[in-house]
This record gives sequence, C-alpha cells and structure tokens, in this order.
Amino acid sequence: MSMNSEATSMRDLLCGSIDSSMIGERVTVCGWVAKRREHGEHLAFLDVRDRSGIVQAVVDGSVDVRGEYVVRVSGTVQRRPEGTLNDRLATGEVELTECTVETLASAEPPPFQLDERVDIDEQVRLRYRFLDLRREKMQHNLRLRAKVNATLRRAMDAQGFCEVETPLLWAPTPEGAREFVVPSRLHPGEFYVLPQSPQIAKQLLMVGGFDRYYQIARCLRDEDLRADRQFEFTQLDLEASFVTQDDILAFVSAAVLDAAEAATGVRPGTIDSMTWAQALDLYGTDKPDLRFAMVLQDLSAAFATTEVKAFAAPVVKALRVPGGATLSRSRLDQLTEQAKSLGAKGLAWFRVTTEGLDSPLARYLNEDEARVISTTDGAEVGDLILCVADEHETACKVLGALRVTLGAAPVGEGDHHYVWVTEFPMFEGIDEDGNLQAAHHPFTMPHPDDLDLIETDPLKVRSQAYDLVLNGWELGSGSVRIHRADIQSRIFKALGISSEEAENRFGFLLGAFKYGAPPHAGFAFGIDRLVAIFAGEENIREVIAYPKTQSGTDLMTGAPKEITQRQVNDLRLKITAKGS
Repeated sequence: MSMNSEATSMRDLLCGSIDSSMIGERVTVCGWVAKRREHGEHLAFLDVRDRSGIVQAVVDGSVDVRGEYVVRVSGTVQRRPEGTLNDRLATGEVELTECTVETLASAEPPPFQLDERVDIDEQVRLRYRFLDLRREKMQHNLRLRAKVNATLRRAMDAQGFCEVETPLLWAPTPEGAREFVVPSRLHPGEFYVLPQSPQIAKQLLMVGGFDRYYQIARCLRDEDLRADRQFEFTQLDLEASFVTQDDILAFVSAAVLDAAEAATGVRPGTIDSMTWAQALDLYGTDKPDLRFAMVLQDLSAAFATTEVKAFAAPVVKALRVPGGATLSRSRLDQLTEQAKSLGAKGLAWFRVTTEGLDSPLARYLNEDEARVISTTDGAEVGDLILCVADEHETACKVLGALRVTLGAAPVGEGDHHYVWVTEFPMFEGIDEDGNLQAAHHPFTMPHPDDLDLIETDPLKVRSQAYDLVLNGWELGSGSVRIHRADIQSRIFKALGISSEEAENRFGFLLGAFKYGAPPHAGFAFGIDRLVAIFAGEENIREVIAYPKTQSGTDLMTGAPKEITQRQVNDLRLKITAKGS
C-alpha cells in the first residue's frame, strides 16, 4: 500500500479514506468506537470513527469494547456482502475483515449521543464541548473555518501584505465598546486592556513603513452576547498605505471571493456596491439582504396633497409583499405593533384583490391614490402593500425591518449576496452636551466633496467609510483614515474634543503622525460571521471551538471563577461582596 500524508507509526490511513481500490490490502486505522453490534456469539461489528468518517470492522469472536472506546484496528479490506452495502457512508462498499482490535483507552458512556440524528440541549453540548467536537457537524464547521483562514492568508500574501501580530495587552482607550481590563502586578493600581481591535496599532505600522499589513486578529469586547457576537472574536484585519477606498475594496473582495470559492466550490461574481443613502432608501437598512427583492417604494409625490390624515407626512414609503394578501388580520396586527415599536406612528396595509383594495383606509383614498397603491412595484392580485408615512429615515427603517420579518430566509440558505455599502454619514447626531457624535471613529476621513460642510452643515457630511454585507449580516467595516493634521483638528473641534483631551486620549497616535504619516486606509471583517454563513449556521457559537453562553459563561471550565487570595494580594485588588 502506498504511503499517504495521514500515515503515522500507529495507523496507515484515515477511516473515511478506505475504498474499493484497496480490496485485499491489510490496513491499520485508529479512532473511536461509534457503534458496536454483535451477531451471535462469534461475530462482532464495530463502526470505527475518526475525523474523516466511519469504517465497519468485522471481528471474529467477541470484543470487549464499548461506544467511544479509543481503538487501533488492523484488518483486510473486503467488499461488503451483497445486500449489506451502506450508501450513507463514503466507505459503505467495503469493510475490514479478519480484524484485530487493540484498546488504546476505555471510555465511560457519554452523556449524549454523538451522531447527528438526535437533538441535544445546547447547555449539555457546551458543558461537554470536548465530546460535542467529535460530532460530524462540529468537525466540518471547524475544518471549514481552518480552510477559510488558510485561504485568506494566501490571498493577503499574494497581494503583498505582511502579517504582523499586534499586542493583546494594550493601553486603555476610552472609545467604542467596553473593554476587558487586566490589572498589572508590577504596576499596582494600573491596568492593561485587551484590544477591541488593533486599530491604533495598525495605523502606527503605517507610520512605521509597513505599507501593507494584515493579521488574523483575536479581539475582545465586554458587550452583551447575541447570535452574531461573542466576547472573543476573530477578524481579518488589514491596513495599507498610499491607497484609496477603491484599493481597499479590491483587496478585501479578492480575499473574500477566494475564501468563498474554497468554502463552497463556487466563486461569486464581482461584489457590487451602493451608498448608505441608497441602501436606506431601497432596503431600509445599512446591511441589506439582497437574496430577495421587496424593494421599498417612494409614494411621497402621490400623497403630497392628500386629505388622508394617516398619509400626511414628509415621506410615504411602501413595501409590496408578494402573496401577502393571505396574511390573517391577527398577523397584520402583529406587524402594526412591530412598526409602532420601531418608532412609526402606525402601519397602513392594503390587500390587492380583484375588486380593488381591501383595507380599513381604502374608502378614504381618492382614485389616483388608490391606483398608485394598487400598482406599487408591479403589484398583482393576491399581494399585500404596507405603507409607513413619517420622516424619511423612520419610514425607511420601519419598512426595512418588516421586509426582513416577512421575506428573509435563514442566513445560510439560498445564494450568497455580497454588497459594499459606502459613503456612511460622518456624524450620527448630537450628544447631550450638544456635540456631534462620530458615526465611525474620529480618524475617519470625510468625503472630499463635503469638506466645506464640516463647520456649516456637519450632518450632511459623508465619510469615506464602508461596510461589507453578506445576506443581511454586516461582515465588517473600514475607512480611509485622516492623516492630515488640519483635517483632524477640524474633526476634533466638531466633536467637541479639545486639544488637551485629544492629547490625553490619542497622544501616542497623534504624536507619531508628526513624523510623517502616509495616506492610509483599512478594513476588518469577522471570520466567525463569514464561516457561520458558509456553514449555514445562525449562531457563531457553532463555528467556534470553545464559545461562551448567552450569559458569558464557559460551561465546560466554569469560567468566570474567583481567583485565589494569593492572586488577589499579588495584584493588590480589593474584592467587594457579590451584588454590593
């Protein structure tokens, strides 16, 4: 038998690689006993499993092993007898005969079945994660993740990027999300933080002449957990000098498309882009799911002089729901309550029927208004039209949320639709002190056409910030950075940040910029989210080896835990009573 890369001194090959081309060969495999069956007193069948799959071993006589025992099996590859082929297994045409079995480790009965045919409580899975990882789905998901990581590295290397590891112990930065704090033993009363991202470190690399940096970076944020968020997460982080926004989009697109091809076997087409304003107007969100149509329509002109009080608003937006006329009144009431919870004054609905519009508001519409609604977005009999009349952003966001409620499939289903969203607002509102708030971070470069608006009409200033969206999930974001002192001063002033405060918060970055900062831009996207979509998972926990629960606990290790009194003393900490 020819050697292969999986051969070791203990095994010749993997269980799942055995096929009919090996008939007559004597081979040795190692793995876990997935199933044991006895046929009378003189014959036993073992399903032996490793990461590659399962092979059946036929043992003459009884064998003293049980499920999940670790074994080494030597046998001769033979074709299975007629009528016993198993088309559910890759090795289903063959079996190992004349087997000898060596027990490498015994095992207690596991707390749950490890095959895919039973549902297992997630709390139990996480408590025994080391067993859960043996299951076929988890093996697939984590190996898919490894394939994506390897592909991303190759893509970045091919584009001239240099991988640099940035620190995990960093200086506190009073910006963005809540940080995990690490007390210093050598400097009592002082603290490190775990990085939310390598943002400042990678910008300093640009000053240091590493004009194309990347890292598969571990980041940590002390924020509430949800389906697409964990305390710890991994991102492809990159920064480049002497580039424009278009260059960064091209770098990232190449890497993502390579990863998609490696994960799915199909290379997506070119990634399209739309501005933030277009995304809001058409889909009601800055992370549009493009797997389905249902594009928002603007009916404002048709209702500019309306006498219907419900439509007397600056903007009237509508959404066609194909086949939605079958929705029950109770379901329509639920949608109305959802719209109100999102800030709308109400929700107008119209069923399109052969007799016209069916709605409590239908009798108040004039002929032109009824015609516009009944033909919205090419509506046909059997469709439902939803309308929200309000301020532009509210109307769009409310209908955008209803669009997702009514039209979106599970995140991993259907085709993968990527889209770049660009030209985000530079500022997102006014804080309680009357200062502008940065929509991204204070080092984001304004759009060159809007520089004159910073002091006169700042809420109309667009930024050179951009997001990559896939199937309604924001994969990541980035921006062109400010490298000019004069523009940075104007932005700090607009945000109400004094020169003293800027020095205190960002001094080591601003100080580095004084020594020659090149024009630079960057991006980072979540690998956990990308792999989850490739794997068809709704929760990123399913593509992370050791995740936390929704409450932030690790059920397997029991973390977080109290530390010893000696550790408390070494760190000069004072621990208050729980709940105080």
